[in-house]
Amino acid sequence: MNIHEHQAKQILKKYGAVVPEGVFALNVDELIEKAKGLKTEKYVLKAQIHAGGRGKAGGVKILNSIEELKLAAKELLGKTLVTHQTGPEGREVKRLYVEESSNIDKEFYLSCLVDRASSKIAFISSDQGGMDIEEVANSSPEKIITTKVDMVDEISEPVCEKIIKIFNLNEGAKKQVISLIKSIYKMFVSTDANMVEVNPLILTKEEKIVCLDAKINFDSNALFRHPEIVELRDLNEEDPTEIEASKHDLAYIKLDGNIGCMVNGAGLAMATMDIIKLYGKEPANFLDVGGGASKEKVSAALKIILSDKNVKGILINIFGGIMRCDVLAQGVVDAAKEMNISVPLVVRLAGTNFKEGKEILDNSGLELISAENLDDAAKKIVEAIK
Repeated sequence: MNIHEHQAKQILKKYGAVVPEGVFALNVDELIEKAKGLKTEKYVLKAQIHAGGRGKAGGVKILNSIEELKLAAKELLGKTLVTHQTGPEGREVKRLYVEESSNIDKEFYLSCLVDRASSKIAFISSDQGGMDIEEVANSSPEKIITTKVDMVDEISEPVCEKIIKIFNLNEGAKKQVISLIKSIYKMFVSTDANMVEVNPLILTKEEKIVCLDAKINFDSNALFRHPEIVELRDLNEEDPTEIEASKHDLAYIKLDGNIGCMVNGAGLAMATMDIIKLYGKEPANFLDVGGGASKEKVSAALKIILSDKNVKGILINIFGGIMRCDVLAQGVVDAAKEMNISVPLVVRLAGTNFKEGKEILDNSGLELISAENLDDAAKKIVEAIK
């Protein structure tokens, strides 16, 4: 689950990080009233969307007065920003954030994330802050260092010094960054975060270390432990079909292809999408119905796939374990009859009660295409949509 910059900064501040003073609002009048309380010569106006690259898209502005701020806020609120992370459709700005300006001396990059390959927490640091870290990785990989940390109660000072070595700071600034890293680590573990990114982390001319921007992503599977974080969720920033899928406890991510996929198990879902690409087409979604899906859940999944107007065909690939193939088959039949499906539908069943499932499909009266294995299923759905 993603949150906005202003929310991320408040969480970091709670754990001891230094962030610029700022205010946010959903309308211009409220924003201006709140901004009058800021002690600053210049105002930094920021669009709040769940995407990076806002500055390049005109979503960050520095203003010299309240009057300039008001005009810029009116122009920015409701505007659609298109960045490298939003896709060509862009994202509408529905909330604004204003903070005090900072006197920047140096900019750095600092992030913390779960490294699943090593089962550790990885800190990534660079003295090239304020830029796309991907660009730095491509052009100057020596400017980035990665430090992997074992899960412990508290990160040690020697490890912190290793993380910030590339910053080349004086002793005063070094102590501040070490304190910041300890705060980030504590917050990261306590909140079940997946990723924390501070870019840029700045050293001001007053020699203060400040988080000038912040991004936090949380593990959705752990949100039941953090109702206070769930309250920060902004549904305006999420795909409506993904929101609907979450209501049925379905793992769904919309993609750009035209073959809808319904699979049980994340690994099988990835293999299904890969083999669709192998045969020259693109998957329209990732959809994992889980191991113990009910008939109603399967029906809801099929409806969500069909709500995507790009879908020209559907591949259902089920390996019955906990989930019985006959239950899935009945859910497919019920949904198909209710929605009057007009696109090709290929079904591959294997495992628990797959014979009973095939009987239900064969006797349904629907025009379904049966497949023997995954390779056969991929070939048939690709051929069917041509």
